[in-house]
Amino acid sequence: MYKAVISGSGVFTPENVITNAELVTAFNAYADKWNAEHADAIEAGNVEAMGHSSEDFIVAASGIHQRYVMDKTGVLDPDVMHPLLRQRDDDEPGIMAEMAVDACGKALAQAGKSAEDVDAVIVAASNMERAYPAIAIEVQTLLGIQGFGFDMNVACSSATFGIQAAADMVRAGSARAILVVNPEICSGHLEWCDRDCHFIFGDVATAVLVERDDLARDGSFEIVSTRCATEFSNNIRNNNGFLRRSRPDGVKDRRDMQFVQNGRKVFKEVLPMVSKHILGHLGDEGIATDDLKRLWLHQANKSMNDFIGKKVLGRVPEDGEQPNILQDYANTSSAGSIIAFSKYSEDLKAGDTGVICSFGAGYSVGSVVIRRN
Repeated sequence: MYKAVISGSGVFTPENVITNAELVTAFNAYADKWNAEHADAIEAGNVEAMGHSSEDFIVAASGIHQRYVMDKTGVLDPDVMHPLLRQRDDDEPGIMAEMAVDACGKALAQAGKSAEDVDAVIVAASNMERAYPAIAIEVQTLLGIQGFGFDMNVACSSATFGIQAAADMVRAGSARAILVVNPEICSGHLEWCDRDCHFIFGDVATAVLVERDDLARDGSFEIVSTRCATEFSNNIRNNNGFLRRSRPDGVKDRRDMQFVQNGRKVFKEVLPMVSKHILGHLGDEGIATDDLKRLWLHQANKSMNDFIGKKVLGRVPEDGEQPNILQDYANTSSAGSIIAFSKYSEDLKAGDTGVICSFGAGYSVGSVVIRRN
């Protein structure tokens, strides 16, 4: 049985930035347009007027100040309100694969490895641009990796579930090294016309290289233990899928075919689930919370992370103990905790212990206990 480590990580960040100010201007223009088009129904009391958004509201609700996206022109056009991404020909690299290759290249460079050293690719993300062939196999081919690849979706928990799958295969000897990559185009399944959630998501791709300890560079992070858990809930849901055309309304777009959540219920139910999960995982490994140097949490909401950090540590986290990146990146689904890890891990010393934890729709939660070699 081999030991598994994370020896490299990488982040692909899109060029386009949307600030809260830009987003609010576009949304409020859309709201005014919608209200004008439905003025009679609003006056008759049949529908409610659409309220304005504000920068203060967004920051107070989430802690988000900006987000990166693959396209901002469509998102900021009150007549469009969604990204405009060119349909690529089948013989061109897909957009998710292209993002993934960039992040994987950075992870390989940090690990000091090449495609010849890797046996598999796992693309773990909250949504896929197509059903098949697997994005992972496309990434594998573009990188020149011999072996295998597969996609997996556990929504916002996909990265930690992917790391567990990779670590298990490396430990068992079925692969020397596996790239776990999380290309997230969350802008494509966010309802930008909904005031309650139009500010939540951003786009990004992250990758980690999971490999055998005896083959890895010095200073890698041993995967001490992993733990995953799921519990069915409809409180975060997306009803888009291949059966759309089989239904009476055909392929007509509906609100529930994008991201939908009951935020209050999610906050009430997920936070205790995650806190209990992390504490149980650490307890079973005999790791005291006082010995934790870092918590890299899913980047969904600053208030949520503050709650979890305080619950796990038994106190308010000190600066640097629980790094947040969502003020710059927003919620990037499965990639958020890996962005935080990639940007805030190199300062850890040999023997330092931390936890990568992601959670979200399903409900799902995954935790990875790591220790610096």
